[in-house]
Amino acid sequence: MFQQIINWRTLIAIIAILIASGTIVYSRYLANKIANEEKQKVEEWVEAGKFLINSSNEADTRLPFKIIHNNENDVPIIETDEKDSIIQFINLDSVKIANDRSYLTNKLKSFKSQNEPIIWTNPSDSTQQNLYYYGESRLLTEVRYYPIVQLVIVGLFIIITLLALRSSYRSVQNQVWAGMAKETAHQLGTPVSSLQGWVEMLKQIPDNNKIVPELEKDVSRLQLVSDRFGKIGSTPQLEKHNITSQVTSMMDYMKKRAPGKVNFSINTNNEKEIFASISPPLFDWVIENLLKNSLDAMEGTGEIKINIENLPDKVHIDIKDTGKGIPLAMQQKVFKPGFTTKKRGWGLGLSLSKRIIEQYHKGEIFIKNSEPGKGTTFRIVLKK
Repeated sequence: MFQQIINWRTLIAIIAILIASGTIVYSRYLANKIANEEKQKVEEWVEAGKFLINSSNEADTRLPFKIIHNNENDVPIIETDEKDSIIQFINLDSVKIANDRSYLTNKLKSFKSQNEPIIWTNPSDSTQQNLYYYGESRLLTEVRYYPIVQLVIVGLFIIITLLALRSSYRSVQNQVWAGMAKETAHQLGTPVSSLQGWVEMLKQIPDNNKIVPELEKDVSRLQLVSDRFGKIGSTPQLEKHNITSQVTSMMDYMKKRAPGKVNFSINTNNEKEIFASISPPLFDWVIENLLKNSLDAMEGTGEIKINIENLPDKVHIDIKDTGKGIPLAMQQKVFKPGFTTKKRGWGLGLSLSKRIIEQYHKGEIFIKNSEPGKGTTFRIVLKK
């Protein structure tokens, strides 16, 4: 699937380059062709105007009038004398000319930078010259800007296509992970059931009174893990639960399995019951992952503080440790699948935690703050 996306991206890039190149080349060809035609049109307009001025009453003026008429509302022209004093102009905005004294001057400068002027010399006085500066017609301007518009359209097409491919890839990836999780739950089911049977048999032997309770807890733990994997990919049923007791229970579980030099504490701000809608197995998984990460970061010594704050419309759960912290450059990556700083593990714990909280519980999970050498605080936000 990943290779297919790369092939699609290559194909799209090639198509985009071909379209862009073809558009630019053809647009330049059209622009040059129109520019030459407009230059010829200006030259004819100049000749027609001078013919009308110098012609006798008996001369046929139909063609010169037609040429002048055809250039109305087309190519903008400014006529000046040899001293650059403006004599007349056509096809310019009369309203702007009336309201802005610098409009004509600025237009003249613009026309000078665009095209060489058409020069007319008085046949009877060679020292008298009129210069005709002209700009681009609306059609030529549109043709010049057409490649930019085309490139924007092609760019949007590429972005939309890549987003669609990425969404498709993520969908397939999610289905694969969900399938693997359900298969893992299915494979765990048989040995867990068998272990539960052996635990019941061991209960019948008096000498096992100290071993059986702990063994039963671990088997129940396996059953819980199997249940969690079975819920991946399915829409969980959210139920109203006491967050305080839920988090406390997970903290007590991790405390028994943590080194003795790690101190745990929880602050509920004097509230014994704080309710929110959660899926208990999945929510416990998230708390367990965060506590495990904190333990790994402290390497056997330190303190883990949990603070639960009850707000009018949401619940904040902060898990703070005194571990090695996370550098700022890495903080944006910790929730991405595969990211891990440990020698062992797949780097899926925080990625799955983010999915559970944000997709299933419609909440938030993020790094509230972290400082190398001082520790990290993760925050979970649950809606009530």
